[in-house]
Amino acid sequence: MSPKKYPFIPAGAVLVLSLAGCGAEPAATPSPQAVAADSSAPRGEDAEHAEEAGQEEAGHDEAEEGAKPVRMDAAALEAAGIRLATLDARSLNEPLQAPGEVVDNAYGTTLITPRVEALVVRRHAKLGDEVAAGAPLVTLSSVEVAQAQGALAIAEQDWRRVQSLGREAVSGRRYQEAQVTVEQARATARAYGLPGTATGRSNGEFTLTAPHAGRLTEDAFVIGERIEPGRTLFRLVDEAVVWVDATLPAEQARRIAIDGTAQVVLGQVRLPGKVVQRAHRTSENTRTALVRIEVANDGDRLHGGDYVEVYLDAGGGSDPQLAVPTAALLQLEGENVVFKETDGALAPVAVRPGPVVGDQTVIADGLAIGDRVVVEGAYVLKAQMLKAQLGEGDAH
Repeated sequence: MSPKKYPFIPAGAVLVLSLAGCGAEPAATPSPQAVAADSSAPRGEDAEHAEEAGQEEAGHDEAEEGAKPVRMDAAALEAAGIRLATLDARSLNEPLQAPGEVVDNAYGTTLITPRVEALVVRRHAKLGDEVAAGAPLVTLSSVEVAQAQGALAIAEQDWRRVQSLGREAVSGRRYQEAQVTVEQARATARAYGLPGTATGRSNGEFTLTAPHAGRLTEDAFVIGERIEPGRTLFRLVDEAVVWVDATLPAEQARRIAIDGTAQVVLGQVRLPGKVVQRAHRTSENTRTALVRIEVANDGDRLHGGDYVEVYLDAGGGSDPQLAVPTAALLQLEGENVVFKETDGALAPVAVRPGPVVGDQTVIADGLAIGDRVVVEGAYVLKAQMLKAQLGEGDAH
């Protein structure tokens, strides 16, 4: 048998192969951190859109949960200054604004003047005093008045004597003369501003009294001064009702109706008034006309010479529309909202506002006739709602 021949392999080569086999390591198993890192890598547009949609949906859910209705009882609403009203369609008129001046009511103004030449003896009132009807104002002295007082005293005495005798004891002519004389003496006394009967004195002194209640707005004399007939001593004004003359362009003044409503504003004071007169003459220089408003001067807030702002109803209203006070319309999360009462709770309702007319905003969509909405204190209600949302967020 012939021996088999094997190929010769050097010993060094065997050693190298052995070492190479020992040095090979198995494939490494990915760690959890590597997997997580790999999952955070970009995965395409579809994955991004899915995440954005999820975030938006979550945001809407949070917004719906945040705008929770607010419940308040009547006492709490009143304390917070929140007022509700029921909506109804009505015509809206934008008021005309015009400057105005307060003037004395001429029908409640009296000039206190003597009817005969006289001297000032005593003063009983002064400028700015508020006096009652019949209150003494000033005492004067006059020679003519003294003569009238004496004639009246004699005539009344003679008339009383004739009356006591009767028609049977005196002639008809004598009776008639006595009656005519006393009537003439009384008329003369009244013409001088004296009482119609004798007071027992004929010294020429007489006192001018207030014919009605009011305030003395003018005082132009001194004691001892000689006063001519018709000279104004006092100006007595009843300020319970005053006039306001508003100045408007002639074409606007013609739109104002007699007996129409008006608002007179002086600083923080706002008083209602009624249009009583519209001038029939236009100023040649300014082309403006006056509109007179009568105002009940509650609290004695208006005085002659005050400058005010006047708001007048120009008439010609539009078709009935739903509207809320502009202050009741708020912005909440980018939307125009009005607080509406539903099942005893107040919640913001999205609305579509229309044009603004005066201090009202037309509501084109979102509310209906009969809805009860907040018309005053909407900002207070919004603040309370936002405060409640912040409290819930902190709790989470």
